Amino acid sequence: MDRIRRFLGTLFGFVLFGVAGLLFRLMLLPYTRRAAVLTVGEHLAARRLVGRVWRFFVRYLEWSGVLSVRFHGAEHLGRPGQLVLSNHPSLLDVVLLISRVPQLNCIVKKDLLDNPVMKSPIIAAGFIPNTESEAMLNQVDAVLKGGESLLVFPEGTRTGWDGVVRMHRGAVSMGLRSAAVMTPVVIKMTPPNFKKGQPWYRIPARKIHYEITVGEDIDPRAWLAQKPLPIAARRLNDYLQQYFTEKTQ
Repeated sequence: MDRIRRFLGTLFGFVLFGVAGLLFRLMLLPYTRRAAVLTVGEHLAARRLVGRVWRFFVRYLEWSGVLSVRFHGAEHLGRPGQLVLSNHPSLLDVVLLISRVPQLNCIVKKDLLDNPVMKSPIIAAGFIPNTESEAMLNQVDAVLKGGESLLVFPEGTRTGWDGVVRMHRGAVSMGLRSAAVMTPVVIKMTPPNFKKGQPWYRIPARKIHYEITVGEDIDPRAWLAQKPLPIAARRLNDYLQQYFTEKTQ
């Protein structure tokens, strides 16, 4: 009976998220129609709106028994010039973090702009599509040096079923160039679920539990003081790769 309840809760959750995404097109219209001229303050207002809706969605998932979430140290996120580096075990990671810390900007997959559920929140909130271009790097630099905080998933995609975190060095390089502080966030999910390519109806044997833990700050200047940027980026990436591997196993 518990599994049937969680199946129905998951089914309605996907429907609810889709409906909310379509309603966003109306709710966020004052922002999306002026996307090219929105100020940082207007983007922040849109993020708070998105965060409130996503927080309601997360509370529904908790109430329905689909999942539970525990945060440790979330009050340390959202500081000016902060680059937040998180592993990416599931589909819901962005929703969980933004619902708790709505002021975060975020680098998202550019393909999400073709998703009718996600397009309006991305545009209104000023999230940065990952185009892997010089223009994107300049935008990241402006966001961080302009006093915003930025969330990025250095894996570039969801962690595989083997649980191994495979980081790309680009995120660390951006942090060393532009961030005032870098902060790792470890997301542990038990049992694993909502993986890439996984059907929504594959319900685990027990309720999903997330432990989201904010780690110690990393000072980019301390790493750059030891070695030039390319070497510092490689060493810091190796350090974080080991850090996430140890914390998620």
